[in-house]
Amino acid sequence: MEVLVIGGDEIVPIKAVLHSLGCNGITHWNGRRESVNHKKIPQNINCLILLTNFLNHNTMRKFRNEAKKRNIPTICSKRSASCIYCEYCKLFGPQCQDCDKPLLSEKAESPLLKSYNLN
Repeated sequence: MEVLVIGGDEIVPIKAVLHSLGCNGITHWNGRRESVNHKKIPQNINCLILLTNFLNHNTMRKFRNEAKKRNIPTICSKRSASCIYCEYCKLFGPQCQDCDKPLLSEKAESPLLKSYNLN
């Protein structure tokens, strides 16, 4: 799955979570400059993630409308790996890429959940 993340400066923890959930290509636009509003969502994108802490209303509206027209699932979240994880699981289901067990069970022993304090 190809994901476009808009907002935030440093998204290394978010990239790690998305990779663990099966996202192969992750494109990041920081959204600091107004020029981001003139960009279009690339054709290969399967999911759009908007980091709400770092985007203004016009930028959010523009990309949400474009994603809606193209039927691209959109996640709006704070810039937090745990928030992204939870929103992704709400949208696509809590399945790990390597197994068929849900990661959000009460007694999950996943290293991913431990490293991001999601238990």
